[in-house]
This record gives sequence, C-alpha cells and structure tokens, in this order.
Amino acid sequence: MGTQTAITFVLWMSLYTQFSTALYSSKLVHRFSQEAVSYWSSKGKNITLPKLGSLEHMKVLLSSDLKRQKLKLGSQDRLLIPSQGSETFFYGNDMGWLHYTWIDIGTPNVSFLVALDAGSDLFWVPCRCIQCAPLSSSYYSMLDRDLSEYEPSRSSTSKPLSCSHQLCELGLNCQSPNGSCPYSVNYSENTSSSGLLFEDQLYLTSSGGGAPEGSIQAQVIIGCGSKQSGSDLDGSAPDGLLGLGPGKIAIPSLLARSGLVPHSFSYCFDNSYSGRMYFGDQGPATQRSTTFVPYKGEYSGYFIEVDDYCIGSFCLKQNGFQAQVDSGSSFTYLPSEDYKLFVAEFDKQMNATRSGIEKFPYCYKARSHGQPDVPSMKFKFALNQSFVIENPMFHIIDYQRKVLVQGDDLYCLGIQPLDGGIGIIGQNFMMGYRLVFDWENLKLGWSHSNCQDIRDSDRVHLTPSPNSAVNPLPTNEQQRTPGGHAVVPAVARRAPEESSAALSVHILYNHYCKTSLLLLHLTLWLPFW
Repeated sequence: MGTQTAITFVLWMSLYTQFSTALYSSKLVHRFSQEAVSYWSSKGKNITLPKLGSLEHMKVLLSSDLKRQKLKLGSQDRLLIPSQGSETFFYGNDMGWLHYTWIDIGTPNVSFLVALDAGSDLFWVPCRCIQCAPLSSSYYSMLDRDLSEYEPSRSSTSKPLSCSHQLCELGLNCQSPNGSCPYSVNYSENTSSSGLLFEDQLYLTSSGGGAPEGSIQAQVIIGCGSKQSGSDLDGSAPDGLLGLGPGKIAIPSLLARSGLVPHSFSYCFDNSYSGRMYFGDQGPATQRSTTFVPYKGEYSGYFIEVDDYCIGSFCLKQNGFQAQVDSGSSFTYLPSEDYKLFVAEFDKQMNATRSGIEKFPYCYKARSHGQPDVPSMKFKFALNQSFVIENPMFHIIDYQRKVLVQGDDLYCLGIQPLDGGIGIIGQNFMMGYRLVFDWENLKLGWSHSNCQDIRDSDRVHLTPSPNSAVNPLPTNEQQRTPGGHAVVPAVARRAPEESSAALSVHILYNHYCKTSLLLLHLTLWLPFW
C-alpha cells in the first residue's frame, strides 16, 4: 500500500431518463507519482520529486502532515496582522480614495505604504523603476517621509521566482525554465503594473488566539514593479498594491497554504475612514453571511448574488444580479438598468435641493445642520440576508466656488452605473462593518463594528530572534504638484475578467440526457501544496 502511487475510486450509478441517475468515476493521482510528473511536464513545468520510499520522501510527507495539523489545530483562533499594526489609512483625494496600510518586507526590512485591493491577487511594490509614481514625500501633502523602492539584491532573503514555478502564469513566455518569471497585471482605465516576480519575507505578528507574541516571517511572492501606468502611475498606488483576492498567488492564500492561518481575512472601515485588517479572521458567530458564487462558471473573485435592493420602504425587485465585493473600488456600481431605477427612486425620496456636478449627477446641497436627510437603503443578498448601507453619500466641501457660494457644501451619492450586467460593492458601502472574506468556507460575513473590537498586538521589533522560524513558501516539490497632488476619485480598479487562476469548479450536468447509461470520468490531481 505504501508504494501505491495512484488510487482510483469508481462510483457506478445507472443513468436512466426516468430516474435521472448518473454514473461517475474519479481518479486520484498521488502527487509524487510518475503520472503526476508527466502531467506537469506536459504543462511546461520542470518538476523534481523525491524518490518513492526514500528518506527524503518520508521527510516531505511528515512536513506536509505537520503543516496540516498546524492549520487544523494551531491557526484557527490566531489572527495575523502586519508587523506595524493592523491599522489602515485613508487619504482621500491625495492618494486615489483608497485605503492603505504599512507593511515590511525583505532582510533587512523595508517599509511600504501599500494600497489594499480585494479585487486583484498580486502583491507588488515599486522596484528597479523604469516608470513609477513619485516616491518623494514632497509630492504628497499628508506624508512625513519618503516612500520606498524595493531592490531585491539588497535583501538577503530575496530570490527570483523561476519560470518553471507553478505560480508563474507567464512561464511559457520565458526563454528558459530557469529564467526569472515576468508578470503583467491589468486593472481598469489603462492602469497596469509589470515587472518580475520574487520570493521574499513578509513580516507579520500574531494577534489573539493565545499565540505567543513575536515576529513571524512568511515567505511570499512579490511583484518587482518596474513599470506602472494609469492611476497607479498618477498616485493611487505609488508605493505598491496588496492584492487580497482569492487567487493562489495572493497573500491570504499563501499564508493559508503555509499553515499559518485559515484562508480568510477581514476589513473593518469605520465612519472616520480609518480601519483595520486581519489575516485569518473568520468573523464572530453572530455575523450575517452570504455565499460567494461563481462568475461565468468559475470562482474567480469575491462575487455574491444581489436579489433586490430597497430605498426607504420601497423595494425594487428585479431579476437580481451578481456583484463583486471590492475594496479597491472607492465607489459602488450597479448594472446600468438597475442604476436608472435606483437613482430615480432615490431622487424621489430625497427632500433636498439637487445640484449635480461632473461625473456625480446626484448631489444635494447641505442643510443648515449638515447632511440632508437620506432615505434608508439596503441590499438583499441570497438567503434573504439584508445588508444595510450605513451612509451612501460622500461630502464635497466648497466645490468650485465659481459655481457654489463658499460654505455651500454638497453631499453626493456614491453610486455609479456599470455596463456588463454586474455590480461592484465598493469600500463606501463597507463603512461601519467588519467584513470577512472567508474563502475557506466560500462566504462573505459582516457585522456592525467600531473597528476597535479586535485588539492589536503591540508592534514588534523586526529583527528575527534566534528561535524565530521562517514559514517557507511551498515549493514545486512540496506543493502630483509638490505639497498637494490631487488624483481623480477612483473608479472600479478592475473589471471582472472572463476567467481566473484562483479556483475552478466545474459542474457537469446534462438536463436533457436521453442516454441509458453514462460513465463520467473525473481525474482529480492532488496539489503539490
């Protein structure tokens, strides 16, 4: 039994027209089998595996067992936060209306102020810059220190990601499997980042769960972003971007695969625009939740089903639509036809003087005591789960004094139309909530929060202690003008793509099958990680 490298389970079921039964066969291939080697070789991956029955083989199996036990027993109650703390920052128009946090990478560690984006997967920072955003603090009115540029050669723990690595999506474009893996990621509005991929250490610290305090060094994949374009070049992500999507290359996935925490993370944005972020957070038992759903047949991002939405006591029951939950989008977007119905009803219920401005037609003049009365608003997700929008308006002070009298402020509806039949729930609708992206259980959780209910650990010194273990990345074998630059308010950073490498779940079903017997042969490959 110990030397058997492939196991086949066959489940026979008759498929009759009258009874709609089916026949399935599944084949499980051991990750160290020659069949697995042949499979990855056909994909252009040069895989070296330990010899079956060898001591090295047994060590790898033991290491895998320990990681699984650590994940099941030791990480469920532990949260991880960046070494400089869980706090996130919002700089408004100065830096693209996104949320940011400080992270440390490399040895010795270097700090970066990265934008947070749940709509993409890759973590990249400015590096060996050919075309990057300005990094001088004089360019940003709210910064008191210069931003950083990553140089892999100055980090003793950095190494290039090879073209033969499983996570090198552009590996087939390399001249040699041993070459450095290139990357190119495209967002919306001609915004992109490109460069080479490296492995290096990300510094984290434990928070909660009774875990010992101290620095944790997690081996992650980092994009050495030498060339940026669009809003990233203009200042929306001058010091890099932390992709928090569900893909295998994303930080939440790598932390989970290393056995550190479950594949989950949370955001909390309070009404003052500050917030918190935690890796491994699966939320309180009292939270509401809805399931993530496939987009065009694939689980490629944080998509949920919106059944209907209500303004005041009036609910607009349509056919429903899918929406991507994306912190990288400053505002919320509805499918164009739904948007027209929504804003018409909203405007009808607003008891205030409408004064639209460029790109934001639904703005209203402030009342003497501040914000005008805004009707209540909520979305209804699948399973009849209500999501109440705390405040859909944003405040503009003294917009173009040629148009408005000084002090005549505007409150604008932070919702925009979007073509394509889908929506995006942006960060403006996340205010006042602890939002949990639990990919392990394929669900989105939310609960009201002041963003202070999960306590930070104190900041820790980043010099690794003699007993501090580095958590390795699973291998193939194992596995503006100076002083105040203004940026146009961000729109959706990334339109949903046709497909993603994040996760693919294929459901094969023939509703009109007239065959009396069917054998469906599914081959399941056990992952190397």
